[in-house]
Amino acid sequence: MKSFKKALMFGLVVVAVVALSSCGYNRIQQLEETVFRAWGDLDAQLQRRSDLIPNLVATVKGFAAQERETLEAVVNARSRATSVQLTPEMLSDPQAVAQFQEAQGSLSSALSRLLVVVEAYPDLKSNQNFRDLQVQLEGTENRISVARQRYNEAVERFNFSIRRFPYSLTNNLLLHLERKAYFEAEAGAREAPKVEF
Repeated sequence: MKSFKKALMFGLVVVAVVALSSCGYNRIQQLEETVFRAWGDLDAQLQRRSDLIPNLVATVKGFAAQERETLEAVVNARSRATSVQLTPEMLSDPQAVAQFQEAQGSLSSALSRLLVVVEAYPDLKSNQNFRDLQVQLEGTENRISVARQRYNEAVERFNFSIRRFPYSLTNNLLLHLERKAYFEAEAGAREAPKVEF
């Protein structure tokens, strides 16, 4: 009888260990941390872009003083983009993410208008300081694109994990984590830009 109880207890322990090892508790949390890290990387690149803008505007100002409206639009868009904060805890709130994306989108749009204005100033385009800043800004835009893609991939893995059986049970019973919002394309991004000669 004692050996049967020991065998039964051992069997229950083995079953419990196997059941808990496949419940996904740790995996779900690891995936959520991956989302937070990816968000941090994206946020750092957005901050880098924001930090480059005052130097770019100051350089352009010296050459294109009459383009005040465009320069002010860039400065205002940068101010708005930096004032809208999105913490990792807010990534489950689609409205907060959309508001953040809108602010970043208006900054991208203002920068595009600024670069169009620069085309009218050949001396500015040949200025080494401006060219250096433009290269840094282009590199940063590429980094933002890569960081956005990595963030969305991390969100996809996390969102799937909390919906997948048996991880969904673990999430519903123990963790209560919500889906994270994707960083989506800006409004009008699918429309081809108009080029006029």
